[in-house]
Amino acid sequence: MLYHASPVKGIVSLEPRISNHGIPLIYFSRKRENVLVYLCNAVEKYCKETGFAWHDKWSKWGPYGFNKDGILRLEEYYPNAIKETYMGVSGYIYKVEDTADAKELREIPFAVTMDHSIDVVGYEFVPDAYEAILEAEAAGKLVIRQYADMTEAERSWNERTIPEEFKTGQADYRHFLKGKFPEILRDQKERSL
Repeated sequence: MLYHASPVKGIVSLEPRISNHGIPLIYFSRKRENVLVYLCNAVEKYCKETGFAWHDKWSKWGPYGFNKDGILRLEEYYPNAIKETYMGVSGYIYKVEDTADAKELREIPFAVTMDHSIDVVGYEFVPDAYEAILEAEAAGKLVIRQYADMTEAERSWNERTIPEEFKTGQADYRHFLKGKFPEILRDQKERSL
């Protein structure tokens, strides 16, 4: 079985969409818990909550990686990030049959893509993505790395990376970064004076 998450209700056939790489694909995971992070886009949610008008494709914030054994590691780059992003967010996990033409993504464990439409064979309603993430963590199916557990090296990486991302990001992403990393961006501005 392959899994795909969406906030959209009632999908009966999944169709390829233009991805971050400019190629129309559908992304799936062979592990249900790995798609929970796609139930909400932190950038889009923050912009909508703060009244930021945007009429283009939303930037993505992907605060996750994988442990050496392939378990999803959801990371907080700012305090309460996971709770703020996912609490109260509902959505759907769609299921499709695994097919021989599903292409493995070597850089993302358990992820596959398809370049053609495929019918949905089932779905699951997730009433609260945050609760589902906590349940998956309790079951050992993913790891949550809290902001408080960041090392000094990781905090330094944030301090170097966020200003660069701010310079090159589109307006929705800059709005998000300004709201979530005000100290880093303020410190950067003060250093440049």
